Amino acid sequence: MNKFTALAVSALVLAAPAAMAEDDPILLKTPVAFNTALPGLGSPIPRVAEQLELMSGGSLRMRVYEPGELVPPFEILEAVSTGKINSGYTTAGYWAGSIPAAPLFSAVPFGPEAGEYMAWLYYGNGMTLYQQMYDDAGYNVHVLPCAITAPETSGWFANEVNSPEDLQGLKMRFFGLGGEVMQKLGVATSLLPGGEIFSALENGAIDATEFSLPAVDTRLGFYKLVKFNYFPGWHQQATVFELLINGDTWNEASDTQRAIIESACKASMADSFAEGEAMQFSVMMDNVENNGVEIRQWNQEMLDTFKAGWEEVAAEQAANDEFFATVLADLNEFREGYQIWKENAFLPR
Repeated sequence: MNKFTALAVSALVLAAPAAMAEDDPILLKTPVAFNTALPGLGSPIPRVAEQLELMSGGSLRMRVYEPGELVPPFEILEAVSTGKINSGYTTAGYWAGSIPAAPLFSAVPFGPEAGEYMAWLYYGNGMTLYQQMYDDAGYNVHVLPCAITAPETSGWFANEVNSPEDLQGLKMRFFGLGGEVMQKLGVATSLLPGGEIFSALENGAIDATEFSLPAVDTRLGFYKLVKFNYFPGWHQQATVFELLINGDTWNEASDTQRAIIESACKASMADSFAEGEAMQFSVMMDNVENNGVEIRQWNQEMLDTFKAGWEEVAAEQAANDEFFATVLADLNEFREGYQIWKENAFLPR
């Protein structure tokens, strides 16, 4: 490092605390859709809160509220947009009822794994489309991906599922676009928050469920009631979680504060994925050895059935909503290009 460069770096380091000291303090009151005790699902956001305060020298603070403490999980988007709260941590798939394209920014059946998903979001058109989706729908929010998880389990069932006929008449908790596929296969689906699933299984309101990673599902005790745990999670090979910030709050933040929030969320994307990848195998082994769980792989007939159902759902959604069609076409185009890299660079499985 030459003398001029060293002096420039020193000036920047010395100037940064002064710049942050001049920033008006911001407290992000952040209700979350997932209990922070759930590893990889709710656990990332308290770490983000810690990093925001450390990196900003205290000009940014985040107070995290557990599900239902401040607003119900399914009302976070509306509450952030109207300014009832100034931020929230959730997943875009929850807004499918009002924004058809929203699930494409959460989890896509037979869709991208985490690395590919992040590549499209950050270096394709993903983030531009993600923000446009909320803007066009009239929501006053700024969106940042702030966690991403490894593949989920495909579900917990009381009985074996060996053919599409075995799904007929099931009542199952299911999320997002995968739930649309299951409905086509004769499953009555419902979208329940994580905290309500066990009791719904226990009282017979549902017969089966999917929710999250093995470590999360086990924490919620599903294995006590349903013993067949199916893989792969064709409906969610990766799941993105978002930090929503009220648009006025975001605009009032300084450039430094916005950069810190963006950097903290990008760091959380890497950290949450690593956390999810690290903890699943030990939980799966314990489930089999001590909890009586039987891990099953979908046979080819079932995977083909799910994929055909997804292609039908995708075509219908694209025909019914122009923006869904735009986002799906862009994602598919990116994935076609990525496939060249994937097929040549990675070892065959």
